[in-house]
Amino acid sequence: MERTFIMIKPDGVQRGLIGDIISRFENRGLKLVGAKFLQVPSQLAEDHYAEHRERPFFGELVTFITSSPVFAMVWEAPNAISIARSMMGKTNPVDSLPGTIRGDYGISLGMNIIHGSDSAESAAREIAMWFTQNELTMYEQTIGKWI
Repeated sequence: MERTFIMIKPDGVQRGLIGDIISRFENRGLKLVGAKFLQVPSQLAEDHYAEHRERPFFGELVTFITSSPVFAMVWEAPNAISIARSMMGKTNPVDSLPGTIRGDYGISLGMNIIHGSDSAESAAREIAMWFTQNELTMYEQTIGKWI
């Protein structure tokens, strides 16, 4: 079983895409084990994008992610990270295929609707950064077994 962190960015929230994006993950068979709607504090944004701190676009990333609320989620399934990455599409929506979230809704590299962990290591780091253990459920213990 694997968990991944997914965040609907300000552009996705502003455009009212939360429900559609959640439906896509549920229809694919992933289980939602944590979610929250929040205005991202500057420090959390800086920590989230820490790997880009020395790049010229770091300030733009922080400014955008703190500009309006986001919807942060943790999804669980076998191979959750690779499934979510394929559902999201390439980072640049111009390169994303129709049928992917970014291919269907993304506008530009800066406004690409969604963020998802790219590895098990980043998923663990991001989940711990955005959620406490008390905010996450254990699917098999609370709802039932995987189908």
